[in-house]
Amino acid sequence: MRRTPPSLAEPDVARDPYPLYRTLRDAHPLHHDERYGAWLVSRYADVRAALADPRLVAPPPGRTFSHLEQGTHAAHRALVSPQLQGRALAAVRAGVERAAFVLARRLVRREEADLVEEFCRWLPSAAAVAALGLPHEETARVAAWSRTDLTHLGAVPAAVADALRPHVARRRVRPGDDLLSVLCTARADGRPLPDEAVVGIAATLLGAAGEATGRALAAHLANLLDHPAQLALVRARPALSDAAWAESLRRDPAVHLVLRRALAPVPAGGGTIPAGATVACLLGSAGRDAARFPDPDRYDLFRTDPGRLAFGAGRHRCLGVPFTRMIAGAGLSALLTTLPALAWAPGFRPAPAGLLTRAPTALVVRVR
Repeated sequence: MRRTPPSLAEPDVARDPYPLYRTLRDAHPLHHDERYGAWLVSRYADVRAALADPRLVAPPPGRTFSHLEQGTHAAHRALVSPQLQGRALAAVRAGVERAAFVLARRLVRREEADLVEEFCRWLPSAAAVAALGLPHEETARVAAWSRTDLTHLGAVPAAVADALRPHVARRRVRPGDDLLSVLCTARADGRPLPDEAVVGIAATLLGAAGEATGRALAAHLANLLDHPAQLALVRARPALSDAAWAESLRRDPAVHLVLRRALAPVPAGGGTIPAGATVACLLGSAGRDAARFPDPDRYDLFRTDPGRLAFGAGRHRCLGVPFTRMIAGAGLSALLTTLPALAWAPGFRPAPAGLLTRAPTALVVRVR
């Protein structure tokens, strides 16, 4: 028997990480993976604590909202969060629902379709574009940004800011019903939000529409298609959609591994993470922890408490969580409404891939 678990760097782990996760949780809750260059934290309670611990910060490169520490981080959250309420939330919802139905209707006359290629990869970007009131033609550019420029927010990339400023200027003069208009007419402490703030909030929404959201949506659809009885329940009772999404994020999160850097020694998993160390918080392992979730490998949309780690915890919890949940709900509703015969194509089985991020590479379905 091996005295230490295999490394995250081994190829077999990327193909199926769950045996390693089980070994880590059972026997090595805090493990220094020398080949990977990180301390691994694998149990639910330890991962949750690590994500919320102020001594564990997001490492460079870049300056995302999760990189902003102490007062700066709090100020940005205070600025952004209120703007996603009321009129702004209604504008976002309308744009998301419109984008979802446009994409779903394109599949109506098909016999089969790959939902990853033709729906999941495009819906987050199309939803953000529609919510902000940008021209539909910007969808491809936003999708490209989400893979490169918008992976690190905070200081908005110049290309993104330059593209958004003309739209902000137009909404200042002639506002409409979209989110950009809501932001341009919003007031904070009696004054309009400055252009920098509007651009920053818009960029945050575009960043939330990144590839991780598309991967999470793909895993969500795969879980429901794998469980036709539960899919039928969601079809009959749409109010179950949020529960189905939360359970999918627990069982099959798009992001399996979140890195942190220790500013000081941090107790974890019965040991201590040294100062200066890189820490890998294994979200994919935490969601399958039998000490936290009964029968953790089973997908069950009636699970009473699926946890909330997939998009972070504590002050690092992702600002785009309501937006991604809206995308999941609108996307599923559009598909079920437009494609009543939705099911796996004969002989197809989804194949998840990846370790840092993980999701099915294809979802080939029968459309009618």
